[in-house]
Amino acid sequence: MIELIRTNDAVAISFIESLLRDAGIDYIIADQNMSILEGSLGVLPRRVLVAEDQVADARKLLVDAGVTTGDGS
Repeated sequence: MIELIRTNDAVAISFIESLLRDAGIDYIIADQNMSILEGSLGVLPRRVLVAEDQVADARKLLVDAGVTTGDGS
């Protein structure tokens, strides 16, 4: 699995999940349960991971949706 994006923005994660699900791209949200350790402060970022063979499609999807610029930001 390749990290697609890392953020602590719950709304962005939800939007990205929706985009990936609708596009049929398999994904995993890593570190989702870390809130237990951090006290639900939302300080620790969640990582969206996709399969290596789908990362190019997933990145294009996020760029097209305006989530990222494609240069890692």
